[in-house]
Amino acid sequence: MKNRDIYKRILLLIKPHLFSIILSLIFAATNVVATLYIPILTGRAVDFMIDKGQVDFVSIKKIIVLLLITLLVNGITNFLMTLINNRVTFSIVKDVRSRLLVKMHKVPVAYLDSMGHGDILSRVISDVERLSDGLLLGFSQLFTGVLTIIGTLIFMFVTNGIISLVVVVLTPLSLFAASFISKKTYGHFKAQAKLQGEMTGFINETVNALRLVKAFGAEESEEKAFNEISDRYAKTNLKAVFYSSTTNPVTRFVNGLVYASVGVFGALLGIKGKLTIGTLSCFLSYANQYTKPFNEISGVVTEFQNAVACAGRIFEFLDAKEALDTVTQSNESLAEKIKGNIEIKDLAFSYDKSKKLLYDISFKVSSGSHIAIVGPTGCGKTTFINLLMRFFEPDSGEIIFDGIKSNELSKKDLRSNIGMVLQETWLKSATVAENIAYGHSEATREEIIEAAKKAHAHSFIKRLENGYDTMLTQDGGNLSAGQKQLLCIARVMLNLPPILILDEATSSIDTLTEARITKAFETLMEGRTSFIVAHRLSTIKNADLILVMKDGNIIEQGTHEELLDNKGFYYSMINA
Repeated sequence: MKNRDIYKRILLLIKPHLFSIILSLIFAATNVVATLYIPILTGRAVDFMIDKGQVDFVSIKKIIVLLLITLLVNGITNFLMTLINNRVTFSIVKDVRSRLLVKMHKVPVAYLDSMGHGDILSRVISDVERLSDGLLLGFSQLFTGVLTIIGTLIFMFVTNGIISLVVVVLTPLSLFAASFISKKTYGHFKAQAKLQGEMTGFINETVNALRLVKAFGAEESEEKAFNEISDRYAKTNLKAVFYSSTTNPVTRFVNGLVYASVGVFGALLGIKGKLTIGTLSCFLSYANQYTKPFNEISGVVTEFQNAVACAGRIFEFLDAKEALDTVTQSNESLAEKIKGNIEIKDLAFSYDKSKKLLYDISFKVSSGSHIAIVGPTGCGKTTFINLLMRFFEPDSGEIIFDGIKSNELSKKDLRSNIGMVLQETWLKSATVAENIAYGHSEATREEIIEAAKKAHAHSFIKRLENGYDTMLTQDGGNLSAGQKQLLCIARVMLNLPPILILDEATSSIDTLTEARITKAFETLMEGRTSFIVAHRLSTIKNADLILVMKDGNIIEQGTHEELLDNKGFYYSMINA
């Protein structure tokens, strides 16, 4: 994305807060006028006490009163301007983060997988934070800086045009230096933001797999890989900081040159009697005030370049193509017709379109049937489940639920009719009860407990410190793998949808608990269409239909006894 487009997008973010921005500008202008009026008052005061015995105390008293009023106005307007700028900035940041989270739920699963979780975290947290810093500096310092420069020039030209021309002639040096440095820093800040995402992703990945790293003694190789990323980040960061840090000394040099020039020319005019001491002191104050914003603006420009680089990454994510949903409006009456009769017609799908994965998948099941899906690793079992849930859209073919094509239902309506228990458990940082009621927040405590009892989770939950009100750490880190899976099963028990998907749902549970869960599943599956992906014979042998998959196709189907009698691939798998 080009910088010009990024700037336009940033302005669109600011547009809803236009009234607040205008109000902030008014306060900024008032603040600048008050600030610039102070040197005039001090200059007049100096002229009223030139010599011994010639001090005009009456006039000085009036000036002191005016000075106090001016300082009060300065303080109030500065406070109000800062308050408005902070509110606008954090309101924009809140809106951007909300949009990023909404977008995260709308983009295809494949897109999120291709990015890496660390990079997503970096965009939502770090990049938005830097955008916030850039906007805040822009509102607070850029406004006052530009207004101070314009106001100071007006005041100086009104006071003395000759010295003002000296200041104006030297001004382009500071502008040129700031422009040159900002162009150099942008590329480095952009690379820095990208590397930070890579580093966040690496750390996230390592923390999640820390036990595995220790188990394989891979600490050194992980440290080496991290150091390689860290070195690249450090070098890029160093270059960005080096160029950005040169801004201040360069502009300060130009500022010093301006101040010295005003002092020399002012002194010469003073000697000739064309300038009073008070006016000269006023001009020196103006010279200092005039050059100070250039330091601030150059710093803001550098920080804003960083913010723009981060904004580009944010907008790139916001512009990502969303997952296709042919039906956007919920149709509960249509969704209620789903009872579990499913027909699959010539289904085909592949992640890489140049290679076949699933093809010619066709079968039909009636409501209440139990379908087991078996086959070697990589044959497409989980991919088929993903298509059933519409996490991915098929390349061709149809999935029909009770005469309704899956693409005629909104994804929300479709998924509300399917309960899913995966091999990979997911729990959020919340209470046990809230995790069981996830997706069913209106459930009563009695319903939650009943679901837990059906899943044989009630006994271990009662042994927890606070029972159902026990707070779980991230991803249920304070529970065992089996306990986490029991909670996920209880979650489905609570919703009781007409269709169930059990993808290796008892893989982390001991044999005794599995026997209990199997009985619970039998109760749960009664009258419901159930897809069971499993390797254990005990889980699949009682299925009404077993689909045997290999190399992306269904090569055999039938009951357990029928497939054994055929002595085909299923027979070989069972014997193996």
